[in-house]
Amino acid sequence: MKPIQFSAHANFEIQRRGISQADAEAVVRNPGQVLPSKKGRHIYQSKLGATGQRLLRVIVKEDAMAHHVIPAYKTSKVAKYWKQP
Repeated sequence: MKPIQFSAHANFEIQRRGISQADAEAVVRNPGQVLPSKKGRHIYQSKLGATGQRLLRVIVKEDAMAHHVIPAYKTSKVAKYWKQP
């Protein structure tokens, strides 16, 4: 598997939002869903906790060498972002 690299912006934002790098990496390595995004990026997301009432969303730009984390954030808007099959 490709390495995961965090931009300076991503490191600043995850610290500000109380998200650990380990949690963001876990979502990239084992996402609940991967959705397309703008500019060739993808949104890796997983439900959090036993009840799944929150999402951790990680925006990733992938190239041949690595997964580059742009930002990551938690949200309670599961119904808005979680896509049913």
